[in-house]
Amino acid sequence: MGVEHSPTHLFADLDVEVHPDHPLGKDTWFGVGGQADMMVRPRQESALTELVRRCHEHEIRLRIFGNGANLLIADEGVDGIVLRLDHPNFKEVRYNLDGGVEAMKAMAGADMARTLNESVRRGLSGLLQMAGIPASIGGAIRMNAGGAFGSIGDSVHSVGCIDPRGALVVYPADELKMGYRETNIPEGVVLWAAFNLEPDDPKLLRERLLEIFQYKKTTQPMADSSAGCAFKNPVDPATGDRVSAGALIDRAGLKEHRIGSASVSRVHGNFLVVDTGGSAGDVIRLMEEVRASVQEAHGIRLHNEVVVWSRS
Repeated sequence: MGVEHSPTHLFADLDVEVHPDHPLGKDTWFGVGGQADMMVRPRQESALTELVRRCHEHEIRLRIFGNGANLLIADEGVDGIVLRLDHPNFKEVRYNLDGGVEAMKAMAGADMARTLNESVRRGLSGLLQMAGIPASIGGAIRMNAGGAFGSIGDSVHSVGCIDPRGALVVYPADELKMGYRETNIPEGVVLWAAFNLEPDDPKLLRERLLEIFQYKKTTQPMADSSAGCAFKNPVDPATGDRVSAGALIDRAGLKEHRIGSASVSRVHGNFLVVDTGGSAGDVIRLMEEVRASVQEAHGIRLHNEVVVWSRS
Protein backbone atom coordinates (compact mmCIF):
# COMPACT_ATOMS: atom_id res chain seq x y z
CA MET A 1 0.00 0.00 0.00
CA GLY A 2 1.47 3.36 -1.04
CA VAL A 3 1.39 6.56 0.98
CA GLU A 4 -1.18 8.05 -1.35
CA HIS A 5 -3.61 5.33 -0.22
CA SER A 6 -2.64 5.37 3.45
CA PRO A 7 -5.26 6.21 6.08
CA THR A 8 -5.37 9.92 6.95
CA HIS A 9 -5.09 9.09 10.64
CA LEU A 10 -1.65 7.50 10.14
CA PHE A 11 0.17 10.53 11.56
CA ALA A 12 -2.55 13.14 12.13
CA ASP A 13 -2.62 12.62 15.89
CA LEU A 14 1.11 12.01 16.36
CA ASP A 15 3.83 14.45 17.40
CA VAL A 16 5.66 14.41 14.07
CA GLU A 17 6.70 16.66 11.21
CA VAL A 18 5.47 15.50 7.81
CA HIS A 19 7.25 16.49 4.58
CA PRO A 20 5.53 15.32 1.36
CA ASP A 21 7.65 15.09 -1.79
CA HIS A 22 10.87 15.71 0.10
CA PRO A 23 13.98 16.06 -2.15
CA LEU A 24 15.83 13.21 -0.47
CA GLY A 25 18.67 12.75 -2.93
CA LYS A 26 20.25 16.09 -2.02
CA ASP A 27 20.45 14.97 1.62
CA THR A 28 22.77 12.08 0.77
CA TRP A 29 26.56 12.22 0.47
CA PHE A 30 26.25 11.52 -3.25
CA GLY A 31 23.95 14.56 -3.53
CA VAL A 32 21.94 13.04 -6.40
CA GLY A 33 18.70 11.11 -6.78
CA GLY A 34 14.98 11.66 -6.47
CA GLN A 35 12.50 12.55 -3.80
CA ALA A 36 10.77 10.71 -0.99
CA ASP A 37 7.01 10.60 -1.37
CA MET A 38 6.78 11.21 2.38
CA MET A 39 9.38 12.02 5.01
CA VAL A 40 8.27 11.86 8.64
CA ARG A 41 10.31 13.22 11.56
CA PRO A 42 8.98 12.20 14.98
CA ARG A 43 9.61 14.42 17.99
CA GLN A 44 8.94 11.87 20.71
CA GLU A 45 9.73 8.19 21.24
CA SER A 46 6.01 7.50 21.76
CA ALA A 47 5.23 8.98 18.33
CA LEU A 48 7.97 6.90 16.72
CA THR A 49 6.73 3.72 18.37
CA GLU A 50 3.15 4.28 17.26
CA LEU A 51 4.18 5.23 13.73
CA VAL A 52 6.23 2.04 13.37
CA ARG A 53 3.27 -0.01 14.62
CA ARG A 54 0.80 1.66 12.24
CA CYS A 55 3.08 1.26 9.21
CA HIS A 56 3.36 -2.45 10.01
CA GLU A 57 -0.40 -2.76 10.50
CA HIS A 58 -1.20 -1.02 7.20
CA GLU A 59 1.66 -2.70 5.27
CA ILE A 60 3.33 0.60 4.40
CA ARG A 61 7.03 0.43 3.57
CA LEU A 62 9.16 2.18 6.20
CA ARG A 63 12.79 3.18 5.60
CA ILE A 64 15.09 4.85 8.11
CA PHE A 65 17.33 7.68 6.89
CA GLY A 66 20.47 8.28 8.96
CA ASN A 67 22.93 10.92 7.82
CA GLY A 68 22.85 10.01 4.12
CA ALA A 69 26.19 8.20 3.88
CA ASN A 70 26.37 4.75 2.28
CA LEU A 71 23.10 5.49 0.48
CA LEU A 72 22.02 6.19 -3.10
CA ILE A 73 18.49 7.33 -3.96
CA ALA A 74 17.25 6.24 -7.39
CA ASP A 75 16.35 9.07 -9.74
CA GLU A 76 12.67 8.08 -9.66
CA GLY A 77 12.62 8.50 -5.88
CA VAL A 78 11.19 6.24 -3.19
CA ASP A 79 7.70 5.35 -2.06
CA GLY A 80 6.39 4.48 1.38
CA ILE A 81 7.55 6.51 4.37
CA VAL A 82 11.10 7.68 5.05
CA LEU A 83 11.73 8.13 8.74
CA ARG A 84 14.35 10.57 10.01
CA LEU A 85 15.40 10.62 13.67
CA ASP A 86 16.96 14.09 13.79
CA HIS A 87 14.96 15.65 16.62
CA PRO A 88 17.13 16.40 19.69
CA ASN A 89 15.31 13.65 21.60
CA PHE A 90 16.86 11.11 19.21
CA LYS A 91 20.34 12.66 19.18
CA GLU A 92 21.07 12.62 22.89
CA VAL A 93 24.25 11.00 24.21
CA ARG A 94 24.59 10.17 27.91
CA TYR A 95 27.75 9.29 29.77
CA ASN A 96 27.80 7.27 32.97
CA LEU A 97 31.22 6.61 34.44
CA ASP A 98 30.16 6.07 38.05
CA GLY A 99 28.67 2.66 38.64
CA GLY A 100 26.81 2.12 35.38
CA VAL A 101 27.27 -0.97 33.25
CA GLU A 102 28.00 1.15 30.20
CA ALA A 103 30.17 4.21 29.77
CA MET A 104 27.98 5.76 27.10
CA LYS A 105 24.47 5.45 25.71
CA ALA A 106 23.74 7.15 22.39
CA MET A 107 20.39 7.57 20.68
CA ALA A 108 20.14 6.38 17.08
CA GLY A 109 20.09 9.87 15.56
CA ALA A 110 23.34 10.95 17.22
CA ASP A 111 26.15 11.79 14.82
CA MET A 112 29.02 9.30 14.86
CA ALA A 113 31.78 11.88 14.40
CA ARG A 114 30.52 14.19 17.14
CA THR A 115 30.02 11.25 19.49
CA LEU A 116 33.55 10.02 18.83
CA ASN A 117 35.07 13.48 19.34
CA GLU A 118 33.25 13.95 22.64
CA SER A 119 34.32 10.54 23.91
CA VAL A 120 37.93 11.40 23.09
CA ARG A 121 37.59 14.75 24.86
CA ARG A 122 36.31 12.92 27.95
CA GLY A 123 39.19 10.46 27.82
CA LEU A 124 37.13 7.42 26.85
CA SER A 125 38.61 4.82 24.50
CA GLY A 126 36.68 2.35 22.38
CA LEU A 127 35.40 4.20 19.31
CA LEU A 128 38.59 5.33 17.56
CA GLN A 129 37.99 2.69 14.88
CA MET A 130 35.07 4.84 13.69
CA ALA A 131 37.22 7.88 12.87
CA GLY A 132 36.38 9.28 9.47
CA ILE A 133 33.34 7.03 8.98
CA PRO A 134 30.25 9.18 8.34
CA ALA A 135 27.16 7.73 9.98
CA SER A 136 24.43 8.12 12.51
CA ILE A 137 24.72 5.79 15.50
CA GLY A 138 21.65 3.84 14.37
CA GLY A 139 22.88 3.43 10.81
CA ALA A 140 26.34 2.37 11.96
CA ILE A 141 24.85 -0.23 14.30
CA ARG A 142 22.46 -1.62 11.68
CA MET A 143 25.28 -2.47 9.25
CA ASN A 144 28.12 -2.81 11.77
CA ALA A 145 29.96 0.01 10.04
CA GLY A 146 33.72 0.13 10.23
CA GLY A 147 36.94 0.12 8.28
CA ALA A 148 40.57 -0.87 8.44
CA PHE A 149 40.77 -0.17 12.19
CA GLY A 150 37.73 -2.17 13.32
CA SER A 151 33.96 -1.80 13.51
CA ILE A 152 31.41 -0.23 15.81
CA GLY A 153 30.39 -3.66 17.07
CA ASP A 154 33.77 -4.00 18.79
CA SER A 155 32.54 -1.80 21.65
CA VAL A 156 28.81 -2.50 21.80
CA HIS A 157 27.30 -3.34 25.19
CA SER A 158 23.65 -3.53 24.10
CA VAL A 159 21.22 -2.25 21.46
CA GLY A 160 17.63 -1.09 21.90
CA CYS A 161 15.21 -1.50 18.99
CA ILE A 162 11.55 -0.87 18.27
CA ASP A 163 10.15 -3.98 16.62
CA PRO A 164 7.52 -3.78 13.83
CA ARG A 165 4.69 -4.08 16.38
CA GLY A 166 5.96 -1.09 18.34
CA ALA A 167 7.57 -2.92 21.25
CA LEU A 168 10.98 -2.02 22.67
CA VAL A 169 13.40 -4.96 22.53
CA VAL A 170 16.88 -4.81 24.07
CA TYR A 171 19.63 -7.04 22.69
CA PRO A 172 22.69 -7.56 24.94
CA ALA A 173 26.06 -8.02 23.24
CA ASP A 174 26.06 -11.77 23.78
CA GLU A 175 22.92 -12.07 21.65
CA LEU A 176 24.29 -9.97 18.81
CA LYS A 177 26.28 -11.24 15.86
CA MET A 178 28.20 -8.29 14.49
CA GLY A 179 29.72 -9.60 11.28
CA TYR A 180 31.44 -7.92 8.37
CA ARG A 181 29.01 -5.14 7.40
CA GLU A 182 26.05 -7.06 8.76
CA THR A 183 24.29 -7.89 12.01
CA ASN A 184 21.61 -10.29 13.16
CA ILE A 185 19.45 -7.43 14.47
CA PRO A 186 15.90 -8.27 13.31
CA GLU A 187 13.59 -6.01 11.33
CA GLY A 188 12.67 -2.83 13.15
CA VAL A 189 14.14 0.54 14.09
CA VAL A 190 17.37 0.87 16.06
CA LEU A 191 16.55 3.32 18.88
CA TRP A 192 19.79 3.45 20.90
CA ALA A 193 23.08 1.70 21.53
CA ALA A 194 25.15 1.44 24.71
CA PHE A 195 28.93 1.10 24.55
CA ASN A 196 31.66 -0.23 26.77
CA LEU A 197 34.37 2.46 26.80
CA GLU A 198 37.54 2.51 28.86
CA PRO A 199 39.22 5.51 30.55
CA ASP A 200 42.37 6.66 28.75
CA ASP A 201 44.62 9.70 28.32
CA PRO A 202 42.66 12.31 26.29
CA LYS A 203 45.86 13.69 24.75
CA LEU A 204 46.99 10.26 23.51
CA LEU A 205 43.50 9.51 22.20
CA ARG A 206 43.46 12.81 20.31
CA GLU A 207 46.84 12.10 18.75
CA ARG A 208 45.69 8.67 17.61
CA LEU A 209 42.48 10.17 16.20
CA LEU A 210 44.46 12.69 14.16
CA GLU A 211 46.77 9.92 12.89
CA ILE A 212 43.78 7.95 11.59
CA PHE A 213 42.30 11.03 9.92
CA GLN A 214 45.61 11.80 8.24
CA TYR A 215 45.81 8.24 6.92
CA LYS A 216 42.29 8.48 5.49
CA LYS A 217 42.97 11.86 3.90
CA THR A 218 45.86 10.40 1.92
CA THR A 219 44.05 7.21 0.87
CA GLN A 220 40.42 8.28 0.32
CA PRO A 221 38.70 11.02 -1.74
CA MET A 222 37.17 12.68 1.31
CA ALA A 223 36.39 15.95 -0.48
CA ASP A 224 34.40 14.39 -3.34
CA SER A 225 30.68 13.58 -3.62
CA SER A 226 30.94 9.95 -2.62
CA ALA A 227 29.21 7.58 -0.20
CA GLY A 228 32.34 5.76 0.94
CA CYS A 229 33.16 2.24 -0.17
CA ALA A 230 30.85 1.14 -2.96
CA PHE A 231 31.45 -2.59 -2.51
CA LYS A 232 32.12 -4.91 0.40
CA ASN A 233 35.51 -6.57 0.48
CA PRO A 234 34.76 -10.01 -0.99
CA VAL A 235 36.01 -13.44 -0.03
CA ASP A 236 38.36 -14.93 -2.63
CA PRO A 237 36.90 -18.40 -3.37
CA ALA A 238 40.39 -19.70 -4.19
CA THR A 239 41.83 -18.91 -0.76
CA GLY A 240 38.86 -18.30 1.52
CA ASP A 241 40.41 -14.98 2.56
CA ARG A 242 38.75 -11.59 2.40
CA VAL A 243 40.44 -9.36 -0.17
CA SER A 244 40.34 -5.65 -0.91
CA ALA A 245 37.59 -4.66 -3.35
CA GLY A 246 39.53 -1.49 -4.15
CA ALA A 247 42.63 -3.49 -5.12
CA LEU A 248 40.56 -5.77 -7.37
CA ILE A 249 39.04 -2.72 -9.08
CA ASP A 250 42.48 -1.15 -9.52
CA ARG A 251 43.93 -4.32 -11.03
CA ALA A 252 41.00 -4.53 -13.44
CA GLY A 253 42.16 -1.15 -14.82
CA LEU A 254 39.06 0.74 -13.72
CA LYS A 255 40.52 3.74 -11.87
CA GLU A 256 38.95 6.94 -13.27
CA HIS A 257 36.62 4.84 -15.45
CA ARG A 258 33.55 6.96 -16.16
CA ILE A 259 29.93 6.50 -17.16
CA GLY A 260 28.18 9.83 -17.66
CA SER A 261 28.42 11.87 -14.48
CA ALA A 262 29.84 9.02 -12.33
CA SER A 263 33.43 7.81 -12.16
CA VAL A 264 35.76 5.57 -10.19
CA SER A 265 37.92 7.71 -7.92
CA ARG A 266 41.55 8.16 -8.95
CA VAL A 267 42.47 8.05 -5.23
CA HIS A 268 40.72 4.84 -4.16
CA GLY A 269 39.23 2.27 -6.54
CA ASN A 270 36.34 1.37 -4.21
CA PHE A 271 35.06 4.94 -4.07
CA LEU A 272 32.66 6.09 -6.77
CA VAL A 273 32.22 9.83 -7.20
CA VAL A 274 29.54 11.80 -9.01
CA ASP A 275 29.65 15.24 -10.59
CA THR A 276 27.52 18.07 -9.25
CA GLY A 277 24.15 17.84 -10.96
CA GLY A 278 24.77 14.22 -11.95
CA SER A 279 22.36 11.31 -11.80
CA ALA A 280 21.91 8.28 -9.60
CA GLY A 281 21.33 6.26 -12.75
CA ASP A 282 24.92 6.89 -13.84
CA VAL A 283 26.20 5.65 -10.47
CA ILE A 284 24.07 2.52 -10.68
CA ARG A 285 25.26 1.77 -14.22
CA LEU A 286 28.88 2.33 -13.16
CA MET A 287 28.47 -0.07 -10.22
CA GLU A 288 27.08 -2.73 -12.54
CA GLU A 289 29.93 -2.27 -15.00
CA VAL A 290 32.59 -2.38 -12.29
CA ARG A 291 31.05 -5.55 -10.86
CA ALA A 292 31.01 -7.23 -14.27
CA SER A 293 34.58 -6.18 -15.07
CA VAL A 294 35.95 -7.47 -11.75
CA GLN A 295 34.08 -10.74 -12.20
CA GLU A 296 35.60 -11.15 -15.66
CA ALA A 297 39.12 -10.16 -14.58
CA HIS A 298 39.35 -12.02 -11.28
CA GLY A 299 36.45 -14.47 -11.08
CA ILE A 300 35.25 -12.74 -7.90
CA ARG A 301 31.81 -11.18 -7.51
CA LEU A 302 31.48 -7.84 -5.73
CA HIS A 303 28.47 -7.12 -3.54
CA ASN A 304 27.18 -3.64 -2.80
CA GLU A 305 28.10 -1.86 0.40
CA VAL A 306 26.25 1.22 -0.80
CA VAL A 307 22.51 0.74 -0.31
CA VAL A 308 20.28 1.73 -3.25
CA TRP A 309 16.72 2.87 -2.49
CA SER A 310 14.17 2.78 -5.29
CA ARG A 311 10.43 2.38 -5.67
CA SER A 312 8.97 -0.94 -4.57
